[in-house]
Amino acid sequence: MVDTGTPALNRSRETRANTQSGYLMLLIWLLLLGLALWTGIGNGTAAVQVGWKWVVMALAAGIGTLILCGFYLINPNEAAAIQLFGSYKGTDREAGLRWVLPWLTRKKIAVRANNVISETIKVNDARGNPIEMAAQVVWRVTDTAQALFDVDDYKEFVLAQIEAAVRAIGSRYPYDDHEHHDITLRGHHDEVGVELRKALIERLDVAGITVDECGLTHLAYAPEIAGAMLRRQQAEAVIAARTKLVEGAVTMVEMALTHLSEKQVVELDDERKAAMVSNLMVVLCGERDTQPVVNAGSLY
Repeated sequence: MVDTGTPALNRSRETRANTQSGYLMLLIWLLLLGLALWTGIGNGTAAVQVGWKWVVMALAAGIGTLILCGFYLINPNEAAAIQLFGSYKGTDREAGLRWVLPWLTRKKIAVRANNVISETIKVNDARGNPIEMAAQVVWRVTDTAQALFDVDDYKEFVLAQIEAAVRAIGSRYPYDDHEHHDITLRGHHDEVGVELRKALIERLDVAGITVDECGLTHLAYAPEIAGAMLRRQQAEAVIAARTKLVEGAVTMVEMALTHLSEKQVVELDDERKAAMVSNLMVVLCGERDTQPVVNAGSLY
């Protein structure tokens, strides 16, 4: 095994912080406040009693101030990372009034779902055609320690990885395939969405972020080739329609000749059959209405 000299990434892991309910500490603070007030308004005659009164008041004030500095609030779908002089001590996810030792710092982070619509970017698809793509992604933080300490700015990290994943998926599949042999960006939204979500989950795992839902919101040819591709699609649609029309016309002509022969309505030689087939194909495949010519003489 070759040592490249590059240290491995020391990934953080979320743990539960040792915090207390703020309501209990609020009750203790109120008791200290009551004690300080009772001591302050009490009558003291001796110098010793007056000295102890000020000692009790100072202790109550000091302890009460420390308690006040430890209060913080956590809203629903919010967490607070607890640190001691830069060292991570756990995450508190309990909503409501909370309390921790005042020399521990709290850094809040939202763990609710976020909806992001990326900017439209230009990508070359699997066939080299320039296309425009944009995606909608629903993501949320699952590991607060990784989101806060393993990446510089987890929100900017998400946006950058969304763009990178959209580019990777866009270059992996063709925009369209009229022969229906390959998975395409335009015709297989579900499959492309699954691949995009999988790619995003792998990319965002280092930041403790997962993706709940994603999909393409914008997909089109780039303006410089949009006109040519539109004409190509129209031409392919016309060819497909003509193919269906000719197949149906051939079937109808074959059916007509078979019925005429089976019911012995008229006996036609090869030359007359060819003429009849030609006339029927013109009638069935023509774009304009045909004008019939009535033959008042002999068939031959």
